[in-house]
Amino acid sequence: MEATRSKESRLDELDAPYTLDPAAIDFYRQRGYVKLKHVLSPTLLDYYDNIITELVFRLNTLSKPMEERSTYERAFLQIMNLWREDEQAKAFVFSKRLAKIAADLIGVQGVRLYHDQALYKEPSGGITPWHADQFYWPLASPNTVTVWIPLQETPMQMGPLAFAEGSQHVEIGRDLEISDESENILADELQKQKFTVHDTPFDLGEVSYHAGWTFHRAGPNTSTQPRKVMTMIYMDKEQIISQPRNEFQVADLEKWLNNAPIGSHPQSDLNPVLFSY
Repeated sequence: MEATRSKESRLDELDAPYTLDPAAIDFYRQRGYVKLKHVLSPTLLDYYDNIITELVFRLNTLSKPMEERSTYERAFLQIMNLWREDEQAKAFVFSKRLAKIAADLIGVQGVRLYHDQALYKEPSGGITPWHADQFYWPLASPNTVTVWIPLQETPMQMGPLAFAEGSQHVEIGRDLEISDESENILADELQKQKFTVHDTPFDLGEVSYHAGWTFHRAGPNTSTQPRKVMTMIYMDKEQIISQPRNEFQVADLEKWLNNAPIGSHPQSDLNPVLFSY
């Protein structure tokens, strides 16, 4: 009976509406990101930490020593679509609480899942270079947003996510994949254009949302513990699939959008609507 009550309370929390201050919506739309405190409870995060971490280490195929990895491989272990691997992970990914925040921030009537991904930056893991996520996505509209959920308190030495404020409004560097090149070019260009970089720790229960075209990065993990993060990428439920503009978008069209026709809405079982008014 206790286990049943605990399960019900977890699911209730994942679906309960979060009170989103209108000022947070304005902040997001102007600056391309927002950090929100007390979105998920420590108890809930501890529970799903165990589930997600077990999945990450069971499904991970990257076993090379850190010194033999590329910059991208040193940045994190990356495991995607955990919701298709485990029913409890699915409950977390399908959270209406988190999806409603996404819909309200981007100002749409509902959001679909693009995909989820766990991003685990190991101890001694390197930087995550400057990049914009939507470079990889064959999606016509900028109405996309990623929620970044640390599963532990994330001090500066763990490499929290940092954002170039307002960078979603400019088109510099939109043709750059995540790499040493994107780090160098964008760091220089963002500094020249005097973008403010927001780089601060995350409290336990604090999450961030950032737009698909917002430039962001993370520092190395110099701590002795992995930086464990779960993310979900949402898109407007009325999103339109666009002609791929690079090889990565060709791959994404197949893997995450089931090769749906160009000009259509994503409508396969891979892209369920997670919240709708």
